[in-house]
Amino acid sequence: MSAPSRTPSHPAPTADRPAPAARMTGRQKLVLTLLLGAQFMIAVDFSILNVALPVVGEGLGFALRDLQWIATAFALAAAGFTLLFGRVADLVGRKRLFIGGMAVLGLSSALGGLATSPEVLLTARVLQGLATAAVTPAGLALMTTAFKEGPLRERALGLNGALMSAGFTAGAILGGLLTDLLSWRWAFLVNVPVAALVVALAPAVITDSHPTERPRLDIPGAATVTGGLLLLVYGLTQAGATGWTTPTTLAALLTGLALLVGFWFVEKRAAAPLVPVRILKRRSVIWGNTTGLIAFVTETSLVFLLTLYLQEVLGYSPLATGLAFGVLGIGTVIGGTLGGRVVGRYGTRATIVTGGVVQALATLSLVGLGTSGAWIRLLLAATFIGGIGNMLMIVGFMVTATSGLPDDEQGLATGLATMTQQVGITLGIPVMSAIATARVTALGDPGPEGVLSGVSVAILANSALVLAGALLAGTFLGRRPTDQPA
Repeated sequence: MSAPSRTPSHPAPTADRPAPAARMTGRQKLVLTLLLGAQFMIAVDFSILNVALPVVGEGLGFALRDLQWIATAFALAAAGFTLLFGRVADLVGRKRLFIGGMAVLGLSSALGGLATSPEVLLTARVLQGLATAAVTPAGLALMTTAFKEGPLRERALGLNGALMSAGFTAGAILGGLLTDLLSWRWAFLVNVPVAALVVALAPAVITDSHPTERPRLDIPGAATVTGGLLLLVYGLTQAGATGWTTPTTLAALLTGLALLVGFWFVEKRAAAPLVPVRILKRRSVIWGNTTGLIAFVTETSLVFLLTLYLQEVLGYSPLATGLAFGVLGIGTVIGGTLGGRVVGRYGTRATIVTGGVVQALATLSLVGLGTSGAWIRLLLAATFIGGIGNMLMIVGFMVTATSGLPDDEQGLATGLATMTQQVGITLGIPVMSAIATARVTALGDPGPEGVLSGVSVAILANSALVLAGALLAGTFLGRRPTDQPA
C-alpha cells in the first residue's frame, strides 16, 4: 500500500493560481532605503532654493538680473555632466562614484550654507550640480543591478520615481519653511547630516559589480556630448531670461545642437564609445527617453505656470504656494507606488499611454481656472490626478529605458535617463514661459486677467504636448521586441 500523498505547503502555480509575488530580502530593503534617501535629497535640491531666491539675493548682494544664476549654475553642471558620469560609473565602479558624489554634495552644501559672497555661493552650486550628475545615475545603476528585471525592479523604480517627484514638491515647501522660520542658509545645511549618514552607511550596505576590463574613456565623445549639453542647457536658461532670439541664446543653442550631432558621428567611429550607437538606435532607449523628456517638461513647467497663477492671480504667498503643491506631491507618491504594479500587470506601453492620457485630461481641466479663490479646488483636484498620471509615465519611462541591457551598461542607461530628466526640467520652464509671455504681450495686459490668459494658453499647449507624447510612445513602442532598432 502506497503512502498517502502530501499536499505541498506551497502549491505549484497554475493558470488559476498565480505564482507568489516576489519579495525583497532584508538586505535589498536596506539598500533601497539608502538609495531612495539619497535620490530624495537630490530631488529636494532642485527646488529648495526657488522660493528663497529673493532672500538669498538680498542677503549676499546679488543683483536682481543675476539671481537666475543660482539655479542656472546648478542646472548646467547637473545636466551637462550626467551622461559622462553615468559612463564613468560603469568604468570605475558605481559604488565608488556614488559615495564620492555624496561626500562632495555634503561638503558643497556646507560651503553654500556658510557662503558670504555671490562667488562662493555659485561655486557651491556648481559643485552641488556636479555631485548630482555623479550620484543620480550611479544610484540608479546600483538600484537596477540590485534588482533584476521584473517585478522587484519595477517596484523599486516606481518608489524611486515617486520620491524623486515628491522631492521636487517637498523642496518648495521645505525651502519656504526654512527661509521663513530660520534662514535661507538651512536650505543648504539640511543636506549635510543626510549626506554624512549615507556616506557612513553605504560602504557596508551597498555591493557593486566590477567590470572585468576597463576600456579607455572616450575623450572626444565625452568632450562633444558634455560641451553640447552645457551649451544647450545654457541656451535654454538664457531663453527664459532674455528671449529666444537674442544672439547669445541662438549661438548657444545652435552650437550645442551642432556638438550633439557631432557626438553621433564621433561615436560611430570610436573604438570604445562613450555611448555605443547600437544603444542609441534601440527603440526602447529612443522612445523611453522621449517619453521621459515630455513627462518632465510638462510637469515641471506646469508647476511654474500654476505658481504664476497662485501668486499673480490669486495673491498667494510663496509658502502658501508651496503648500498648495503638497497635493501634487501626494498624487505622485501614489502614482509611483502603483506604477511598478501597473507595469508588471499591463506592460510599459499601456502604463505610459494611460498615465499620459490621465495627465493630459487633468491638465486640460485647468484651462477653466478663474480669478476667484474658489478655483483652488479645481487646481488641487487636477494636480492630484495629474500627478498620478505623470508618475505612471515616469515609471514606464524608467523601466523601458533601462530594460534589456546588461549590468555593465546600466550606468550608461541610467545616465541617459537622468540626462533626459534634467534636460526636461530645464527645457520646460523657458518654453512654457515664452508661450505665456507671448499671450500676455499680445493682450497688452500684465495684470491678473492678462496673466491668467497667458497661463491658460500655456496650459493648453502643455496638455497637448503630453497627450502627443503618450500617443507617440503607444505607437512606436508597439508590440515588437524592445531590443530592435526604432
